[in-house]
Amino acid sequence: MISHFIDMFLHLDVSLGEAIRHYGQWVYLLLFLIIFCETGLVITPFLPGDSLLFAAGMFAAATVLDIKVLFPLLCAAAVTGNMLNYQIGYFAGPRVFHSTKVRLLNRKHLEETHRFYEKYGPATLVIARFLPVIRTFAPFLAGVGEMGYVRFFIYNAVGSLAWVSLFMFAGYFFGNVPSVKKHFTAVIMAIVVISVLPSVIAFLRRKKNI
Repeated sequence: MISHFIDMFLHLDVSLGEAIRHYGQWVYLLLFLIIFCETGLVITPFLPGDSLLFAAGMFAAATVLDIKVLFPLLCAAAVTGNMLNYQIGYFAGPRVFHSTKVRLLNRKHLEETHRFYEKYGPATLVIARFLPVIRTFAPFLAGVGEMGYVRFFIYNAVGSLAWVSLFMFAGYFFGNVPSVKKHFTAVIMAIVVISVLPSVIAFLRRKKNI
């Protein structure tokens, strides 16, 4: 199962193409749910985000998907996903965060995100959008910390719009370049590495200072 998931992730161009052929217009709902769950459910940080947006933009450029529908739809998925995560953190977070018996949450990821909040404050919601895993836990901890809802919504909307715009339009304008299509897996891996790199650097710096 893990091997199948990794294969789908590395060949999103093929996987998304097959989904479009099989499900037609329902693929819009599928894309919405994946982006919504990746940020809305604190237990699903493994779902593809950056790379899926890039692949969706690529298919939109090929007119297989409608960019005028896709862009606002996935912006809405990112915003509402964070809003749900915030609510979960607000109502259940304090008990969950301090519990040592909750197995579905990775405490290291929670602690890493908590350090981001200590360093960047509410701007973490914008910065975290570009950091896999951390973006899933950022709205949860915003709820735990009882950040004002209006303030949360503003940072959430700005971060979501910037994130979806960057990766979707990168795919839209560059995804169908012959060299990019030919080496799509390498491009996806590069996106993952670039996204994860800031977190790795921060982790290494902390280790060095310990």
